[in-house]
Amino acid sequence: MNQNDFSIVVASEAHAGYAEQICDEMAESAKARGTGIARRSPEYVADKMREGKAVIALHKDGTWAGFCYIETWSHGSFVANSGLIVNPLYRKAGLAKAIKRRIFALSREKYPDAKIFGLTTGLAVMKINSELGYEPVTYSELTQDENFWKGCQSCVNFDILTMKERKNCLCTAMLFDPVEKAKEAEEKAKEMTHKATLLERIEESIRRSVKVFASVINLVP
Repeated sequence: MNQNDFSIVVASEAHAGYAEQICDEMAESAKARGTGIARRSPEYVADKMREGKAVIALHKDGTWAGFCYIETWSHGSFVANSGLIVNPLYRKAGLAKAIKRRIFALSREKYPDAKIFGLTTGLAVMKINSELGYEPVTYSELTQDENFWKGCQSCVNFDILTMKERKNCLCTAMLFDPVEKAKEAEEKAKEMTHKATLLERIEESIRRSVKVFASVINLVP
């Protein structure tokens, strides 16, 4: 089994029938890991599909294989890629990374100026996030939208979050800031330009030295 056996597409109304199966697996997966998860109803997940704010992976036989959706906060200035799940039948095929990359690209396409963040306890997800350009941050750098934090009430660790006054919890906060990434890219471009210019000067200096040496050789009887 490999990724050629699957298609990863932006979900639509045509996929709404998978919503209940997906939600059931999200709950079972969280229970098996003993970690918290902000629960979402099948209706909520189906709405994300209809809005074109979700990605679904399908096996060639039509079985759902994986899923992830987009949530927006603080009037669209923050975006979260939530509910990443892979069907147990198809794990170990690299689907989680492929789905995460696709939902990240969709988020950047729909909300190019938004900061993309995530809260996770999974090391695998942290690794994927890092590869996409996320960086660990404090909770204070995330959205302060009350509706987002209300979503944590169904998490088994909500008491810890409350006790810590929402400053930290068991989840690691990670953030992709497009403004900061643009600055980094600009600085890198400047550095490369500087190195290229320096290299050109060195090459020009070498060429002049060679010419001078050649002239001296020609003057020697």
